[in-house]
Amino acid sequence: MRQTILGSGSALSDELVKVLHEYTDTIRLVSRNPKKVLGDEELLSADLLQKDETDKAIADCDVVYLVIGLAYDAKSWEKEWPIVMQNVIAGCKKHKAKLVFLDNVYMYGRVDSMMDENTRYNPCSKKGEVREKIVKMLEEAMSQGEVKAVIARSADFYGYKAEKTFASPMIFDKLKFGKTAMWLVNANVAHSLTYIPDIAKAMVILGNDEEAYNQVWHLPTDKYPITGKEFIELVADVYGVKAKYTVVSKWMLKIIGLFSPMIKETNEMLYQFEFPYLFNSSKFESRYFQATPYKEAIKEIKKREDEA
Repeated sequence: MRQTILGSGSALSDELVKVLHEYTDTIRLVSRNPKKVLGDEELLSADLLQKDETDKAIADCDVVYLVIGLAYDAKSWEKEWPIVMQNVIAGCKKHKAKLVFLDNVYMYGRVDSMMDENTRYNPCSKKGEVREKIVKMLEEAMSQGEVKAVIARSADFYGYKAEKTFASPMIFDKLKFGKTAMWLVNANVAHSLTYIPDIAKAMVILGNDEEAYNQVWHLPTDKYPITGKEFIELVADVYGVKAKYTVVSKWMLKIIGLFSPMIKETNEMLYQFEFPYLFNSSKFESRYFQATPYKEAIKEIKKREDEA
C-alpha cells in the first residue's frame, strides 16, 4: 500500500513519516524539493498548483495526506488554495485514492463557546473565508461520491522543530535561551494548542480506518483549558528558567505590520488571542486515543532537543 504526503518538509510531515512506517512500506513524499526523512521514502517533486503534476503525485496511491502550507497571505490563499484543492480532488477521484486533509479552525470565526465538529462556519477573516470555500469544495465532492475523505481539523500547533508555529519562535526559542517569551494580545484567556505528534498519529489512524471517512474529526487536543500565561509558565518550569514574558498588544502589532508583511497578515486573526479559543476533540478521543497533556508534551519536546 502506497501512502503519500502532499506537502512534505515540515515538522508535521516528518512526524507523519515516522507513524506511516508502522502502516506501510511505501511512502511517497511530495513537494517542490522533497527530502528523505528516514531514508527509504520515494521522492517526487511536484507543484500542486499544476494539475498534471498533482495527478502524477497521486497516481498509484492508496491514501493521500494533504498537509501543504502556502504563503501566509490572504491574496495568495484566495488564488492558490482553490486550485490546489480542485487538483487534489481531481487526482484522488481519477486514481481512487482516499484523502486525509489537514484543516484548521479559521472557517469557524470567533466562537464564544467550545469548538467541535458541529460548530457552524462563520468566518470573520479573509483567510477564514478561503478555508470555508475549500472545505465546502471537499464536502461537496464527498457528498457526491467523487472522493472518500477525512477532514482532520486541528487547533494551533506546537512541537519539536515546529518553526512555522507561533509557539516555537515566541515561547520555546525565547525561554530556552533565557530570553523573554511573547504572547499575543491577551495572555489571560484560554487558548487550545494541539501537539504535532498527536496530529500525525491521529491523521494516520483516521487514514487507515474505513469507518472514519466522509467525516470531520477534531484532532486530539488537551481538554483542560490553558491560558497563554499558564502555557508559558509550564514551558519555563520544564526548562528550569524564569517565566519571563511580554504581551504584544494589537496596536503594537499594527505598527509592526507596517514594516512586516507577515505580521500584517496576522492582524486579522488576532481575535483568536483576544477571546477564548477552545477546541473540543472528544469525538476522536472517545474512539481512538487521548491527547498528550501539555506538560508531558513539553517534556518530550525538551528531551528531543537535549538528544539532538
